[in-house]
Amino acid sequence: MSEFDTTLPSVRNIQNFIQEQNEVELKLVTDDLIVGKIVWQDVNCICLMDHYEQPTIVWRQAIVFIKPKP
Repeated sequence: MSEFDTTLPSVRNIQNFIQEQNEVELKLVTDDLIVGKIVWQDVNCICLMDHYEQPTIVWRQAIVFIKPKP
């Protein structure tokens, strides 16, 4: 297993989304679009909380992009 490298810009940006509780759009390789707030991240996954307070855990390999919701 790879080590979680907190010096990477991608990890730091996601950490900023978590700290600021910004709502994001998360696009998956399946073409699904998930909207919510990222609540945590680890080496393998990101957890997104939707408007109904339902958590969705997404494998990092399934993510196409993450961007702040306009």
